[in-house]
Amino acid sequence: MDRSAVRGLRDERIDWRFKGMPSEAFGSTVDQFLRTRPNLRDNGFVGPLLLLERPALEHNLATMADWCSRHGVLLSPHGKTTMAPQLFQRQLDHGAWGITAANISQLRVYRAFGTSRVLLANQLVDPNGLSWLASELERDPEFLFSCWVDSTRNVELMERALSATGGRRPVDVLVELGRRGGRTGARSTAEALEVARAVHASPNLRLAGVGGYEGAISHDLSDTDLIAVDDYLSGIREVVTGVARAGLFDEVDEILVTAGGSSYFDQVAEALTTPWGLDRPVVPILRSGSYITHDHGLYRTMSPFGRAHRLAGPEEPFRPALRILAQVVSRPEPDLVLLTLGRRDASFDQDLPQPQRVRTDDGSLPLKGARMTELADQHAFVRIPADSATEVGDWFECGLSHPCTVFDKWPLIPLVDGDEVVDLVRTFF
Repeated sequence: MDRSAVRGLRDERIDWRFKGMPSEAFGSTVDQFLRTRPNLRDNGFVGPLLLLERPALEHNLATMADWCSRHGVLLSPHGKTTMAPQLFQRQLDHGAWGITAANISQLRVYRAFGTSRVLLANQLVDPNGLSWLASELERDPEFLFSCWVDSTRNVELMERALSATGGRRPVDVLVELGRRGGRTGARSTAEALEVARAVHASPNLRLAGVGGYEGAISHDLSDTDLIAVDDYLSGIREVVTGVARAGLFDEVDEILVTAGGSSYFDQVAEALTTPWGLDRPVVPILRSGSYITHDHGLYRTMSPFGRAHRLAGPEEPFRPALRILAQVVSRPEPDLVLLTLGRRDASFDQDLPQPQRVRTDDGSLPLKGARMTELADQHAFVRIPADSATEVGDWFECGLSHPCTVFDKWPLIPLVDGDEVVDLVRTFF
């Protein structure tokens, strides 16, 4: 990445655009504000306020990097989780091979900060997007890019658009395997081979490998779900082997094979590192993204590190690195409080936020028997014991689930160590 562009984020001025920020910071640059050594309790932050916890973040980065190294896989984490170049830089500093994108607008953000190796885990058939991509490839010889294809029509549209640009660098593509009734991807090995042959015949495309996403196959941890993931990964191996033996990877020195969200990456690593017996190396790449912050809900349950029997090694589980502060503004009934926290602030697509602690003058204490039951646009409904000492004005700390739908609600997020604010993380959605 372009480290100077990432550092340049500290020159942005704080103002009313960034919710939760102290009014006394308005007009200051991020760097100027951080030089005051801000503290959550003393510097006028307002709620609700999303926080990133540095110790947990650093633990997750190191844990995933170590696991990938020991299991012989590369990591190209999905940047859509955070859309935060500062966090991309931390992932790359911990050995990530590249960063994954989902669409052309995300890719433009990555390129604005100099990200030099990107997997676009999606099809790209928009002629305007392809024209821009061709110009980026011409402008920067160090920019390495690949995207998915899953049909001959896909190949035809890409070839037509790229031919019109007159670009000299071919676009690397990976044939995507899906499943019937699922998301994108060729529905069979035979269809995938047909797509691979179309790519091989295209002057403006280069066949670089095979990709897929096992998270679209299963959504639970039952034996049936885990077996379905293994069967799907066997299908990816069958496509790679079939395409290689047909001689269609002759333009590349190595074959990229990628899968792996944040729920089944242990199975992916096992499948993609089993010896291939082909005439050129196979490079296995995971795309797990949510590991960087983990969570208190979805991935606490689904992550392989929560299923230690699946892993060979002494890994400590990931740690939740996200929490949100919200104030009690009403207690209209003895067992009900309302918080200044709503759908505009927190994820709710997988699980509701979890009230965990109440902040006091001396720190924070566990919340006993508090349970969020509903999240409206700007209010959270929390049931508490009728004899609770909770009062209007108290501050609750809540855990979150599914980080992918949290970051998009916060353009500037305090990175904290305890109550000390050590950085402000900028997102671009």
